[in-house]
Amino acid sequence: MISKLEKNELPTEEVSCCASESTRKSHHSDKVKNNLVVRLNRIEGQIRGIKGLIERDTYCDDVITQISATQSALNSVAKILLEGHLKGCVVDRLQEGDLEVLDEVLITVQKLMKK
Repeated sequence: MISKLEKNELPTEEVSCCASESTRKSHHSDKVKNNLVVRLNRIEGQIRGIKGLIERDTYCDDVITQISATQSALNSVAKILLEGHLKGCVVDRLQEGDLEVLDEVLITVQKLMKK
């Protein structure tokens, strides 16, 4: 059976990242934080693997395939974080009447789309 981590699906548990204006911090549940750390550890291993492929003069197309897989895994981490940010921080700030958060979200999405 393939786990949600392997299928790159977003976790169903809500991610929240809220704080006061002066010290903004994320507040993820332990389950979400562990999910992100596991994914990032896997990505770190993929990066080390890519480095090894290059050091062993592996065929370029094979290296590029591994780079693509790593980028996809990193994008999955970003999606989880963005979902939590939208459902938590952004909703809270909008409910407080802070419309500047929309500009912040647009800038964040533009950064993600550059890739």
